Amino acid sequence: MDTSTPAVVLKFDPNVMHHGGLGVIRSLGRIGVPVYGVHEDPLAPAAGSRYLQGRFFWRPSPDDVDRVLDGLTRLAAIIGRQAVLITTDDAGALFLAEHGGALRERFLFPDPPPDLPRRLAGKYSLHEICDELGVASPRTALPGSRAEARDFAQAAGYPVIAKLTAPWNASKGLRSTQVVADEDELGRVYENCAHADAGLMLQEFIPGGQGHDWFFHGYCDAAADCRPAFTGVKERSYPVGAGLTSRGRATANDALRGEVTSLLARLGYRGLLDLDIRLDDRDGRYHLLDFNPRLGAQFRLFRDTAGTDVALAAYLDLTGQPIPEATQVDGRCFVVENYDPISALAQWRAGELGLRPWLASLRTADEWAWFARDDLRPFGLMCVRMGWRSVTRRFTGHRVHSARDGFRYRPGRLAAHGGNSAPATAGRAAPRLDSASPCPQTQTQTTAQP
Repeated sequence: MDTSTPAVVLKFDPNVMHHGGLGVIRSLGRIGVPVYGVHEDPLAPAAGSRYLQGRFFWRPSPDDVDRVLDGLTRLAAIIGRQAVLITTDDAGALFLAEHGGALRERFLFPDPPPDLPRRLAGKYSLHEICDELGVASPRTALPGSRAEARDFAQAAGYPVIAKLTAPWNASKGLRSTQVVADEDELGRVYENCAHADAGLMLQEFIPGGQGHDWFFHGYCDAAADCRPAFTGVKERSYPVGAGLTSRGRATANDALRGEVTSLLARLGYRGLLDLDIRLDDRDGRYHLLDFNPRLGAQFRLFRDTAGTDVALAAYLDLTGQPIPEATQVDGRCFVVENYDPISALAQWRAGELGLRPWLASLRTADEWAWFARDDLRPFGLMCVRMGWRSVTRRFTGHRVHSARDGFRYRPGRLAAHGGNSAPATAGRAAPRLDSASPCPQTQTQTTAQP
């Protein structure tokens, strides 16, 4: 395997607790790929990984296209050679699909039809695609008034699922997906979305339960051939019933894998993907709930018998190397340490989970979102950040953000320990892209290990 081509992990989402990027850093860094990460600030947990060659502190906004293109061009200049670019959120995937043409000389990334990722990531546009292709999906409505929202909920029955149509543009305080229990709560959700000018979609609630919530992770090459293709069961989520996976298990499902890979070929999809799917016992069909056209945060749950996960598959394909033929490893468990206790607590209050079964489930974890014996600093920083977040929310009612919004480079721990060759600019003044202006400014930055 040729690991000489660098990789860049790009994140637009300002959530420092996003663990998917850390998974990429570890997956590629452990095999010797020089990995660079884009982070909010030096205390972002993922920025502490020992497997980083370099760290860029920057908060890109997908709405400012010129500034992002300029920043990524400067990032490429600092690295000094073409690099694989992996996005970990919808905003990044949409940006590259729609505006990435100017970056292809500097970065390697998939080339899907420009409009397809946005149509798949959009909650209502995904429903329209499902209707066009005959793919099972829940009944859905775009209410134009509170009365229309009430009428749909009465017809579908409570609870109903409320989703933001474009969650990558979500205003602070709005949840992208939530379970609405009754008419009063529906009214509050509708008014909050109307006040924030956020599109609201309502979806019927499909009864679930243990073994009904599935997800699919994969990578499609330029021919829309999905390999590897992984299936798993979502055992716990945060928030409960409508959130990210806090505990999942790799479980082979050939029927589901066949349905999804066939859909991807029909779409002509290219790149990484993460799908949420629910089995409906009423009709025996798998209903597609969400299509995320990017890396899934829990992707490290999956690997095949050749040791390949989807991040490595993308790296191999984009650098012109073959992806080994192999089969999924079943039974692996993945736990997100900072969210699973909250999910378990909610289930305990509902009488659905006891303390001993929860503790027993933790002992069977094969992969943790943050903890790794060979890379402890991200776990420690996560614990500190979660504690600080709890205190600041309790006493101030809002999050505390760093004021450092500029574009800054600092060598990572791997560079400091001589793991791979550092960029030619390391040790000199690093370019800074000021958040208030697209014009670059040069400031002297320390390169010492923080």
